[in-house]
Amino acid sequence: MDKYTIQQIFTKTYGHAPKLVVRAPGRINLIGEHTDYNFGYVLPGAINKAIWFAASRRDDAAFHFFAADLGEIFVSENGETVFQKEKSWANYLLGVLSEARKDGYNFSGVNLAFGSDIPLGAGLSSSAALESGGMFVVNELYNLGLSRMESVKLAQRGENEFVGMKCGIMDMFASVFGKENHVVRLDCRNLEYAYFPFDAPDITLVLCDSGVKHALVDSEYNTRRAESEEGVRLLQTFDPSIQSLRDVSPTFLAEHEKALPPVVYRRCKYVAEEISRVEQACVALANHDMKTLGQLMYETHDGLQHDYQVSCPEMDFLVDEARKDSSVLGARMMGGGFGGCTINLIKNDALPAFIAEMQTSYQHKYGIELKVYPVQLANGTETVDG
Repeated sequence: MDKYTIQQIFTKTYGHAPKLVVRAPGRINLIGEHTDYNFGYVLPGAINKAIWFAASRRDDAAFHFFAADLGEIFVSENGETVFQKEKSWANYLLGVLSEARKDGYNFSGVNLAFGSDIPLGAGLSSSAALESGGMFVVNELYNLGLSRMESVKLAQRGENEFVGMKCGIMDMFASVFGKENHVVRLDCRNLEYAYFPFDAPDITLVLCDSGVKHALVDSEYNTRRAESEEGVRLLQTFDPSIQSLRDVSPTFLAEHEKALPPVVYRRCKYVAEEISRVEQACVALANHDMKTLGQLMYETHDGLQHDYQVSCPEMDFLVDEARKDSSVLGARMMGGGFGGCTINLIKNDALPAFIAEMQTSYQHKYGIELKVYPVQLANGTETVDG
């Protein structure tokens, strides 16, 4: 998908050229997993795979959304934002528009077509790109005056309140605030952010898509949140100023290990250490120290596997295979867990051999074709000149 293709699709669907073309990217998270809902730091970046939107205003109140990849059109003749059970993809758009109206923003009808080159099911946040991109489109069409951060917050509310997924803000933030050749450290407590250069022309970011998504992911995600909150509640008896695991150092936690159930302690241990790792990763990036960054990524995976226990055999296998290759500086599972992608730092000259070896070993082990995606860090959501 590209701007020319989505323009052509829009014109064929609606009989006139679009007024606006927008690109909303997917995202990776370099390090900082399961820290967002614990009000810690994350270190995501937008990537060069995106959802492309073409749009125009309508003279009436109707919403017409065409999902080009599915060949499906959704129509709300009166512009109502009602949850959809059949064409569930429309909820990601309806949700943000519903939340915007709650905040008093006024707009009428929209013709919209969108298509994507973000691999589905790979954990690259295509839903967040659809939400934040959809809000960006309406903001531009109707001159609503929303700031980028306001758009991000509306996109998150749309997913939390309308779609029903209690996700953090990172995915929408990364899709909107990405910067080419940079990652962005987001403080999930106060939403302050800073960019750090990914200045490594001899290194490629590579995603290995396991092709699996175990059913545990949603229920275990909620369980991990509850376990983290339980740890905070118990630790508050020693320090009432603690509001989240962001306020807990690894040293303080170790001093009070016996006050926590063993499982809760391990969950808190991972989060406290991961928040620290994000800060260390930022120092490494500022110093162009990719070796240290890679080691921190391996440490993150070990914590996700053994302490937070959200990995799975397929992900562990991919990381273990990567460890055997000296051209790989670091690797870890990325995302909520129990499937999806690993993210790898690989020396450019070894990339073809790495891909071939990983695909062969994964096919032999699991009988699954391993999809591999080299990605580049790109700008966030933006209008595209026709």
